[in-house]
Amino acid sequence: MSDDTSLRPLPWEQPQRGGSASALLSLRKPTSDLDSPDSEAEPDDGPVETPYRLHRRFDRMGRLVGDAAMRRLLDSHVMVIGLGGVGSWAAEALARAGVGRLTLVDFDLVCVTNANRQLHAMRGTTGKAKATVMAERLQLIHPSCAIEGVRSFYDAETSEDLLARAPDLIVDAIDNLTAKAHLIARCRERALPLIVSGGASGRLDPTQVRVGELGRVTGDPFLAALRKHLRQRHDFPRAADWGVPAVYSLEPPAAPLPLAYDGGEGFRCVCPQGDNGKHTCDARNLIYGTAGFVTGSFGFACAAEAVRRLSAPADPATAR
Repeated sequence: MSDDTSLRPLPWEQPQRGGSASALLSLRKPTSDLDSPDSEAEPDDGPVETPYRLHRRFDRMGRLVGDAAMRRLLDSHVMVIGLGGVGSWAAEALARAGVGRLTLVDFDLVCVTNANRQLHAMRGTTGKAKATVMAERLQLIHPSCAIEGVRSFYDAETSEDLLARAPDLIVDAIDNLTAKAHLIARCRERALPLIVSGGASGRLDPTQVRVGELGRVTGDPFLAALRKHLRQRHDFPRAADWGVPAVYSLEPPAAPLPLAYDGGEGFRCVCPQGDNGKHTCDARNLIYGTAGFVTGSFGFACAAEAVRRLSAPADPATAR
């Protein structure tokens, strides 16, 4: 192999900020990602994620976006608020893309009814905190990632504590309209980038998922109500580009169908937390059906938009 270092890609372990996987790896002895290790292949369950292992873990992503973009992703901090049918998929996609720090926020416990659409819902996880289960899962996927699982409900009372973590970008997968609007307003005040997920329930066609400007999205009743709330309660302007990307579907939501298994008694909440003081199934007027291949598509679209923004150079003229 040639000793010409110009043929070697930029090392991903060069730090830009403290706390990220990239910064942590800079403290260890660097290993070229083109050179084979002197010994046998490193075990995947070793106590330390070496640069050699990190490079190969994200080899396919690196080949897609380049060394400089991978370094930016490893130095990025993303907060995902809401770890349900959209947020759990977004969080995992971000971990698999190489984001170096993740803060995962959700107040709920895993419920058996989450199994059709939420990644953390498996046999043995019912009753556990979604934030904890997802953090453990993603740590296995991306061992170098600095992951914090926070069992918290985002609202006006908790916002300062959560936003004090200063993420580079937030994925908003909140399904509570008031909390969602509050988050968007606070992010506008702080000039903090975020990506908003619209309603994924009641839909069956993942090919209808789109990304657009929140202020101008049409066809999503949930986002329409959100815009009205933002204008009335948070002084957002009418008919304007707010600079907030939103993931939505062109497919109209379908009304839920009655099921025979409950003996005609209607839906009965079996969630382990019951009425947790934040929201409860029994207080909902309507529970839409959901499909994991649609909610997952929403989550992937959120993650894709996040990666696009985080991996882009500050100077567009900079080559990747």
